[in-house]
Amino acid sequence: MYQKIELEKILSLLDGWKVVEGRNAIYKKFIFDDFHECFSVMTKIALKADEMNHHPEWLNIYNQLEVTLTSHVKNEVTSSDFELAQFIDSVII
Repeated sequence: MYQKIELEKILSLLDGWKVVEGRNAIYKKFIFDDFHECFSVMTKIALKADEMNHHPEWLNIYNQLEVTLTSHVKNEVTSSDFELAQFIDSVII
C-alpha cells in the first residue's frame, strides 16, 4: 500500500488522476466526442486489463467514461493501478 505522500507523488506523474475520497483508489473521468470514440478506448483498456489480469471499475454513459482503479484483493492502490492508469492515458485519442 502506498502511503498518502507516496500516492500524491505518484499521482503527480499521472495526468488528472485523483484519490477517491474515503477509499484506497484512484479515479479519472474522460469525455469523448461521441459513443464510438468512448467505446473504442474502452475496448483498448479492456484488452490491456485482461492481459494484466487487473480490471477497472468503470461507468460509461454515452461519451463519458469514469474509471476507478484499485487492487480489490489487497484493497489498496498498487503498482498495477499506476501501470493501468498510464496505459489508459496513453490510449486516449
